[in-house]
Amino acid sequence: MSNCPVRDVMDRIAGKWSTLLLEALAQRPYRFGELRRLVPDISQRMLTQTLRDLQRDGYIDRQVFPTKPPSVEYRMTDLGHSLFQPLAQVLLWAEQNHASVKAARQRYDESELARN
Repeated sequence: MSNCPVRDVMDRIAGKWSTLLLEALAQRPYRFGELRRLVPDISQRMLTQTLRDLQRDGYIDRQVFPTKPPSVEYRMTDLGHSLFQPLAQVLLWAEQNHASVKAARQRYDESELARN
């Protein structure tokens, strides 16, 4: 399983912040500060690391503009857009089924408490 392509790809895109950032960047390019405001729970360090990881895998590009101070913009690549098509279906499923998942969790937790 160490050479499993599915696990290799899913490890990166299933991260806590990757999906949110890919969803945003599928809509339009964003600057770092805009992404930080868009996902306020993410730390600056985690945002930087997640963007680097997504860039390393080829899902996004980073463009530096020669302004003072320099500005940086992140945009989805063709590979990223091809990934987002099926990912969008998963996001839609999650939104439509979130209440059912939460209810199942609650039933499970209550049954576990009753056993203990």
